[in-house]
Amino acid sequence: MMWSEKHRPASLSAMMGNEEARGQLAAWLKGWRKGARPVLLVGPPGTGKTTAAFLACEAFGYDMVGLDASDARSRSRISGVLGPVMGNAGVSGRPALIFVDEVDGIHGRADFGGAEALLRLLKEPTVPVIMAANSDASPKMKSIEKASKTLRFRPVPPRLLRAHLRRVLREEGASLSPGTEIRTAEGCGGDMRRMLNAAQSLAAGFDIPADAGQGMLDAQAGTDAFFAAGDAESALAALRAMRMDPREKIGTLFSAVATARLPPEAAARAMDAISEADLLYGRILRTKQWRLLRYMDAALAAKLHRATRGAGVRYERYGLPWQLLNRIRWDGRAVRSLCGALGRRMHASSSEFSTVYLPYLAYMVGACGAEPPDLSSEGGDGGQALAAALAKEAGARGGMPR
Repeated sequence: MMWSEKHRPASLSAMMGNEEARGQLAAWLKGWRKGARPVLLVGPPGTGKTTAAFLACEAFGYDMVGLDASDARSRSRISGVLGPVMGNAGVSGRPALIFVDEVDGIHGRADFGGAEALLRLLKEPTVPVIMAANSDASPKMKSIEKASKTLRFRPVPPRLLRAHLRRVLREEGASLSPGTEIRTAEGCGGDMRRMLNAAQSLAAGFDIPADAGQGMLDAQAGTDAFFAAGDAESALAALRAMRMDPREKIGTLFSAVATARLPPEAAARAMDAISEADLLYGRILRTKQWRLLRYMDAALAAKLHRATRGAGVRYERYGLPWQLLNRIRWDGRAVRSLCGALGRRMHASSSEFSTVYLPYLAYMVGACGAEPPDLSSEGGDGGQALAAALAKEAGARGGMPR
């Protein structure tokens, strides 16, 4: 289990730092009356906003109904989730409280009336409403800020972070040198979650690069730490310390596995694990259920680590031959245009055409001498470019077996 989750404080008074903001939050909730302005907690990640909201709910006997930015983008989603809550009854019969996390992420092209619906709720709330945001700098946050009481959470001072770190290390039976403790506490930028993630990786024997001052692992260090981990928990700690885009993380692990020359059965299991993570990420992108991202690392750690444990897999920057990398880089755009143009003619999507039809079309043009389709209707130079792309693809695939 991640230390940042295992060692969450059990009460508001047990939290470190931001004493004034925590006191104001407790006073607001204790004296809350129907129609009172909501509270907006503003501060960098890892400063305790979500933890403070949860602990305040527990302290004053509320049931929390949570939303995040992806939930709150849709007017229908807000109405469906919050409609029953307006009666002031929670699941257990206790009074309800609404918590909207990452409220600064609601606005944008994917906002389907969610911000407007939320603002109406903030004007006359029938239950307590707590919101959290990493920043209020966006002009679009001004309307939410005007309707709320703003409490600011600031980075936790290094001296408090180090005291907490030493207590966690003692409870875990782990140790770091005094110098490492200081560097870890001072290098996390006041983010307690990052500090504990970095400390857990260091205690497990992973070497965090000097430029990973924010409790981060770069691609090489994180990949090597993952495959060298002795158990799934340590592998998960390494993955979560890799602060990379999920797609880049999946690609980095794929490159390492693809070039490792694993036994066929182990390679198949490893590729299955990476494929499942890639499918999960694709569904998250389509449905905008960003909170499911937390499960992607866990799925990779459980299956991929088991498939590759002890196999000596290492980070590989270029998992493909240079010739193929160059073709992907320079020809990729033309091939995508080709698949889009011919996919429309065959009433197929671009991805379906590229995976199902293009290999056979290229083989017929290259090896069988079939007449290529007329692409002139795609327009002047565009049609010539598509024809050239098809000819090039056919030349590359001309030797494929029948």
